[in-house]
Amino acid sequence: MAANAVEVEDLRKSYGPVQALRGVSFTVAEGEVFALLGPNGAGKTTTVEILEGFRRRDGGRASVLGFDSASGGRRLKEQMGIVLQTSGVDPYLTVAETVDMFRGYYPRPRSRDEVLRLVGLEDKRDSRVTRLSGGQKRRLDVAIALAGDPRVLFLDEPTTGFDPGARRNAWEVIKGLAGLGKTIFLTSHSMDEVQYLADRVVIIAAGRIVAEGTPETLVGARPAKTVIRFQAPRTPLPETLRKMARVDGETVELETEDPTRILFELTSWAVNAGSSLDGLQVTRPSLEDVYLQITNEAEALGAPA
Repeated sequence: MAANAVEVEDLRKSYGPVQALRGVSFTVAEGEVFALLGPNGAGKTTTVEILEGFRRRDGGRASVLGFDSASGGRRLKEQMGIVLQTSGVDPYLTVAETVDMFRGYYPRPRSRDEVLRLVGLEDKRDSRVTRLSGGQKRRLDVAIALAGDPRVLFLDEPTTGFDPGARRNAWEVIKGLAGLGKTIFLTSHSMDEVQYLADRVVIIAAGRIVAEGTPETLVGARPAKTVIRFQAPRTPLPETLRKMARVDGETVELETEDPTRILFELTSWAVNAGSSLDGLQVTRPSLEDVYLQITNEAEALGAPA
């Protein structure tokens, strides 16, 4: 069984009268891609900053790679890589010079050529940072985080502002890092990103954990409805389906928690009536649907922000 790279127990933090963290506990296994999700103000940034050693906790325990995050000091930071939402590197250095500069801060850095290969910047090694595209600069951020060959990598919104192609490429880079045995601690507002990358998810709201599990189990555990959508047929639907149908122009939508039965009833009727179901689509609940449902429920319970 894999050891834990991160352990958080009863973590607490207040800013004056505001309780940002109210007893948060979770673990992250070594080699896992872990996602911490939550709306703005939920406490996830405070949690990550405590784990990175940039903010003091008021109570509880927080350890990374067996070190207390508040006192691990250099021994811990040598084994951590951090990708912030924005970074400030010298725009007039080349990509290679930038990576070499950060490699010099670590006792056992990863080779420059390997770092550039991992993030797909080999052909930009001699380009100055100021001439890189937004996606390439974000890859350079990841390269900087990898310079010291860290065991744990904190990624904060790693693909913000990416076009779809660049985002998919970045996801493959992150998958590749996980394949090397790195522990990835991810925060993101992109549910597609989390669903594609994460082995496990924790959702935090108002300073408390409100759900956790794999993306698949979180989606499967909630009674969210499947949407069946098709173009309105010329032949009227049977009464049982008409009662639950929502018509928007030429499109019919059926929402159901029992999609197998409804699809069987719909397609059986269409075959017997000789009617086509043009544009038939079945949209199952996504992680985003479940995330919104969970966080909205947490807010409705009146938990303090």
